[in-house]
Amino acid sequence: MPKVIPEMSVMAVKRLQHPGTKGTAKFAVGGVSGLLLQIAPTGARSWVLRCAVDGKRTTIGLGSYATLSLKEARERARVLKNEIWDGSDPVEERRETKRTAAAARKRITFASAVDDCLQGKLEEFRNEKHRRQWRSTLDSYAAPVLGGMDVADIEMRHVLDVLRPLWFDKTETASRLRGRIETVLRWATVHGYRSGENPARWKDNLEVVLPKPSQVKTETHHPAVQVVEAREWYAALRKRRGFSARALEFATLAAARSGEVRGMTWDEVDLTTRIWTVPAERMKMKREHRVALSTAAIDLLEGLARLDDTPFVFPAPRGGELSDMALSSCMRKMHETRGSGGFLDAQSGRPAVPHGLRSTFRDWVTDLTSHPRELAEMALAHDIGGAVEQAYRRSDMLEKRRPMMEDWAQFLNNRSDDGKHTGG
Repeated sequence: MPKVIPEMSVMAVKRLQHPGTKGTAKFAVGGVSGLLLQIAPTGARSWVLRCAVDGKRTTIGLGSYATLSLKEARERARVLKNEIWDGSDPVEERRETKRTAAAARKRITFASAVDDCLQGKLEEFRNEKHRRQWRSTLDSYAAPVLGGMDVADIEMRHVLDVLRPLWFDKTETASRLRGRIETVLRWATVHGYRSGENPARWKDNLEVVLPKPSQVKTETHHPAVQVVEAREWYAALRKRRGFSARALEFATLAAARSGEVRGMTWDEVDLTTRIWTVPAERMKMKREHRVALSTAAIDLLEGLARLDDTPFVFPAPRGGELSDMALSSCMRKMHETRGSGGFLDAQSGRPAVPHGLRSTFRDWVTDLTSHPRELAEMALAHDIGGAVEQAYRRSDMLEKRRPMMEDWAQFLNNRSDDGKHTGG
């Protein structure tokens, strides 16, 4: 007659600990014969049922300790034992369910594969920016070409259709995009949606038809609006409507990065002290950054409509965060409206992009003002000096930066006599 295990209480089960030996420890918790709590050396806990099926001893997983209570585990174990008593084979039934499900999903589009792949992949990244970049690059560049295709039909020529338009102008983005497409297609292969070689693989594959990223000559800076055209550009921007235009306007006044502004929430802004505090997780240098807001920036914020269903200062049409493409699209339309290529960078002759506006601000400080260089660098959230100097500098000189940001806004709004400004 099998030994009867005393029925353990919830608290007694909670107190069970791994003994510190190698391998997983199993504890009988009583209530249903064969019901065990197994604890891995890492501390992970789960329920299993040890029983006999067709005369063969087997162990059936019931679920995680975190999601299944002791009472629920006992109930699930009783149900399985009754099914086995009636002649069922739960293990084989589970296998058959998986086989049926696999057979039912023979085809899947690249867009759906991206969704399913990223459910697990994005958990690898602690940095929210990296999560957004993965999704953004695939949605912006790969989806228009591959999104509706069955993953089983994707070949090298299709991947090249995505990469070639970017390879020379946005080499770093294209290289990262290639790796992300490769990951999605590898996921699809592992899950049985496609077979054969991965057409996005670099080695002995795309490297034969595309030059190495390191050998591609690319611009080292983002195309910027020229200082002499900054007022004209800013006046044209202020005539445009919508949150994208206002986000771009605010980014210009604050000399901020696009991602910092797009993720901006109302609780980061103090309109009384005229300070915007950007949290570390949204900053490139992973340090909290304070921005001294000019009168023009405050006026812009106070003139915005606050939507009840979103915390964002510059929300997307559906209430979420604006995409990076929203600001870029706004700027492209400004180029088209102006004609003759738009507002062109002085060195490369390429149309200016949102990130280049930070360079416009830096050029203005250098060429048209006597504001100290270190104040401009601090406003741009750049590192200043060596490691020792950085370690001893405790102040971010916010109040000293404030007159500079006010002068910048005055310059953009064409409210100075000659564009010459002095520090103060």
